[in-house]
Amino acid sequence: MSSTPIYEVRPATLNDAQAVADIHASASQAAYKGLVPDEHLGSLPAIKRLSLWREAIEYGDPQVVVALEGDKVVGFAGFDRSRDKGTPATTGEIWAIYAAPAHWSQGVGLALWDGAREGLLEEGCTNVTAWVPLRNERALRFFELAGFKRELSTAKTVPMGAIKVEEIRLKRALA
Repeated sequence: MSSTPIYEVRPATLNDAQAVADIHASASQAAYKGLVPDEHLGSLPAIKRLSLWREAIEYGDPQVVVALEGDKVVGFAGFDRSRDKGTPATTGEIWAIYAAPAHWSQGVGLALWDGAREGLLEEGCTNVTAWVPLRNERALRFFELAGFKRELSTAKTVPMGAIKVEEIRLKRALA
């Protein structure tokens, strides 16, 4: 008998917005601790973060799925078509994927990736990309274990609040 938790993944509803915003705040603070100065962690006000996720869920831009353990939201993923200029309409993008820190390394990310992949396939996407900070080893390892490959020529510096972060695009086929 397996002791690995099984997570239900479903489309997010407006009732999930607060949990998504809370997980986004706590997971990004934990993930970026030591990568960005502490004063920049959590610099997005809670009300603004909640508003952004409510709008995304309501309008499907990006599409949002949540992972549930019982009836509790323990992670989420945002995905849609690629935002990169010049990419084919068949290229999707993982815009965000976060699990509550207490659930890291327990299969939540994999369940969310499976849900996002299914959604992108339903949209007719054949490839998917994700932008990841170069210093976020946990995220890079997750995506590489999920079959993504780094596109070395894509490294760029992007603003993250008042600081700048080096990111790289990762890509893989969906089928």
